[in-house]
Amino acid sequence: MSSHPVTGTVASLMPRAKEELAELVAFKSVADFDQFPRSESEAAANWIADALRAEGFQDVALLDTPDGTQSVYGYLPGPEGAKTVLLYAHYDVQPPLDEAGWDTPPFELTERDGRWYGRGAADCKGGVIMHLLALRALKANGGVPVHVKVIAEGSEEQGTGGLERYAEEHPELLAADTVVIGDAGNFRAGLPTVTSTLRGMTLVRVQVDTLAGNLHSGQFGGAAPDALAALIRVLDSLRAEDGTTTVDGLAADARWEGLQYDEEQFRQDAKVLDGVELIGSGTVADRIWARPAVTVLGIDCPPVVGATPSVQASARALVSLRVPPGVDAAEATGLLAAHLEAHTPWGARVRVEQIGQGQAFRADTSSPAYKAMAEAMAVAYPGQEMQYAGQGGSIPLCNTLATLYPEAEILLIGLSEPEARIHAVNESVSPKELERLSVAEALFLLNYAAS
Repeated sequence: MSSHPVTGTVASLMPRAKEELAELVAFKSVADFDQFPRSESEAAANWIADALRAEGFQDVALLDTPDGTQSVYGYLPGPEGAKTVLLYAHYDVQPPLDEAGWDTPPFELTERDGRWYGRGAADCKGGVIMHLLALRALKANGGVPVHVKVIAEGSEEQGTGGLERYAEEHPELLAADTVVIGDAGNFRAGLPTVTSTLRGMTLVRVQVDTLAGNLHSGQFGGAAPDALAALIRVLDSLRAEDGTTTVDGLAADARWEGLQYDEEQFRQDAKVLDGVELIGSGTVADRIWARPAVTVLGIDCPPVVGATPSVQASARALVSLRVPPGVDAAEATGLLAAHLEAHTPWGARVRVEQIGQGQAFRADTSSPAYKAMAEAMAVAYPGQEMQYAGQGGSIPLCNTLATLYPEAEILLIGLSEPEARIHAVNESVSPKELERLSVAEALFLLNYAAS
């Protein structure tokens, strides 16, 4: 299949794209304002707003969302009577975790071994750049053939629902015929993939209290109920012997019918240590795309260094539960809370607090937009056919948009292929993926406009 002029245009724009991504990555835009300055997120939002204005966008605005963060909106009018496409990305990022674990500074875009390293390079500041590249390529080759809305969210990683609630309160703002979510990723680098399902998520904080205060473990240990030990027992109840998630009342036996994930490839992608088994049952795709998965994200307890010989009076943990399409996230939250309470031993006091929640999502892959994207991907990735995969993570806005605009078609593409190691140390983006997906998005808009 022959290439298209936008292919060369995008290639010529890549040096500028690298400079811009470096500017964006430099903002420490973590939407946890207890740890990171709000000014960093505001600066990133203003950078995007300025970029949209420079591309001729109208009505550019910083939207103050109910969770205290900002999302950036802009509208680029197309030809009269054209369809409207909403392009989504988010500029907030995960914390860098252990900065000493990074080979290069997390907020400094660094090229190494053909990849660009930095927090948010793939997830999802690279998605912002992808949208800009696609639009610039179209403008250089006859113009953008559709009306374009861009929304860049400021709190996707926190799961606090600010943009979802804002959209519900302003339902006309993001209305579109099709939505392209630039926050997914190819199944592997070089294999064009649309994500057709997302697991939802619920996030809870569980606290266990047993004593009025810590006690000397020699004087009281053996009879005094240890809150940390109680919490460990509660958390252990969330998994079967083989590691399968076990939440009372929550089914964990669904099957994934699409693209399969080779177990050895998964071990390599996940960097599982030699001799360590994978957890759960069924195929890898069943486990990560079609079934619930619980993860203990953190535990508050004394660190090893400086610990004293004490029976702990209180302990708490942050627990994430991913829920597959077909399971209501609110119902799953209730089941998780009930499970934690039911499995707390020794009559210990337990309190479960919901922190965040997002619904699962399933796309209609038979729609015209998917045909237009498949044709675009075939040009951007010569010799490859577009694949359909699931994603274990959640993008809460997807379900909100599907509910608000039931006729809209929603596609998920992006830069978070396995080598990107999003959410981990040494996150990176493949510039080749950025280039090809920008070409694909530009050609998709052309194809979709003509469909």
